[in-house]
Amino acid sequence: MSPTITTSSEANGNVSAATARAAASAAATAEATGPQPVTMAKALNTALADAMSADSSVLVFGEDVGMLGGVFRITDGLTATFGEQRCFDTPLAESGIVGMAVGMAINGMRPVIEMQFDAFAYPAFEQIVSHVAKMHNRTKGMVKLPMVIRIPYGGGIGGVEHHCDSSESYYAHTAGLKVYTPATVADGYRMLREAIDSDDPVVFMEPKKMYWTKDSVDLAELRSSHEERTTAGLGSEGRAAVARPGTDATLIAYGPSVPTALAAAEAAALEGRSLEVIDVRTIVPFDDDTVCESVRRTGRAVVIAEAHGFASVSSEIVARVQERCFHHLAAPIRRVTGFDVPYPAPKLEKYYLPGVDRILDAVDDLQWED
Repeated sequence: MSPTITTSSEANGNVSAATARAAASAAATAEATGPQPVTMAKALNTALADAMSADSSVLVFGEDVGMLGGVFRITDGLTATFGEQRCFDTPLAESGIVGMAVGMAINGMRPVIEMQFDAFAYPAFEQIVSHVAKMHNRTKGMVKLPMVIRIPYGGGIGGVEHHCDSSESYYAHTAGLKVYTPATVADGYRMLREAIDSDDPVVFMEPKKMYWTKDSVDLAELRSSHEERTTAGLGSEGRAAVARPGTDATLIAYGPSVPTALAAAEAAALEGRSLEVIDVRTIVPFDDDTVCESVRRTGRAVVIAEAHGFASVSSEIVARVQERCFHHLAAPIRRVTGFDVPYPAPKLEKYYLPGVDRILDAVDDLQWED
């Protein structure tokens, strides 16, 4: 995005407006009791605010995350609430953003940085691979790097190339990085809080098409639960979730593909077929136990992801399941992924992204005997 020039009076007005929004949001949250309709964007924003309130070493920065509140408004109100020393804008230089975060993490801070769009992170890839992922090992465990790299990713928003990439495979392939991707509003809050608490670097992949989806959640209860689980040393890291139980086949998905898998399972139920849906949640570490326990029960599996299929996270999941469940499989594992082409123009993305029909076709191809 192009930088803008703002006069002092305009800036004061914007800050005042942001302060008012933050105060109104805080009041609404305080007054709300029990489950309320909440967007994933709100859950992530609340997770950031709660983490910053709980730990003064947590700070947020990136392009347009301050006064604007981020392109997707995930950081809205944080500058007004915590000040420009803890939530601030940076130059348009991703490698500089990551490099600065490395220095801060080494010196006791817990930076949370935003890459704005998935492919915008590529200029910082050398920093991530050469330093973020390797610092702990390079120093024989003496230096920790507690930092979170937030990356909005995936399609479904009518964007173009460099705005809709699914780049999770690059990070999952890089030893030394954790890779999280929530698929529900509640997990958005829980997993971001856990990522910020982690002493290891986390690449936090946020499905941008799900920012404005709503679930009924109790943010106060999520906050309390996180505090209790943190005190007890518990968390959801490395644990997949059964998003929908089933008996005939297992659909394995993560991030933006989970709602699509659930929709396919709902459609299959109308045809008399029971499909279990597994939400991977954390790509690294990967929960082999939950995924394979499901596949051993159903005997059939389809892996679903928006990213290209070749040399991908979906490839790794197929390999891991095949190695561990070979004698339980009634048919080869199928995949439904994005095609191995650059991300298409907006009018064509519906043909590129995995959909219900493609998933059901893959399920029909699992060598049923009826």
